[in-house]
Amino acid sequence: MAISPSLPTTSPLPTAAPVPAWARRAAAAAVWTSAPSALWRLAVVLGVPLGLAQSEYDSMLLPGWGYLVLPLLSALQEGLAFLTLGLVRPWGEVWPRWIPFLKGRRIPVNAAVIPAALGALACTVYGVLFVWTTLHADMEITRWGEWVMNACYVPLVAWGPLLAVVTLHYRRRRTRR
Repeated sequence: MAISPSLPTTSPLPTAAPVPAWARRAAAAAVWTSAPSALWRLAVVLGVPLGLAQSEYDSMLLPGWGYLVLPLLSALQEGLAFLTLGLVRPWGEVWPRWIPFLKGRRIPVNAAVIPAALGALACTVYGVLFVWTTLHADMEITRWGEWVMNACYVPLVAWGPLLAVVTLHYRRRRTRR
């Protein structure tokens, strides 16, 4: 009985061109930059003491609609961040089989690049605005609570630039002859 020297592939479909390790790491980093802020919002909803005054909970509509809005915002943010991985994986190049009329067809490059580029721009603007407002905010929060909040939200500053780099690489890789 002979053992085959080749290793099994990790996905059934290869990408259009090989994806370098730096692009895979940048896409994964883009996903991970959004996680701390989502977890911070979920901690607020779950009642974890984060050094916030009652007025801050009131501004987040807690108790009330905030119990719905904050988890939905976190889920939406993580879902959009997860789509970054499609720029370095085969499922970002071919429509899934469960989509009628499109199943198995190649995804047009601009169908991925345009939304990703707009997302990179939006994330970058949000990151810059976050830094600006954080430095000029007048929140009722303890010193350690402010430190925790900043530690959870500062990674968002990197999301836009990381997404932009991965988007440019995706476009270049998919349009290269």
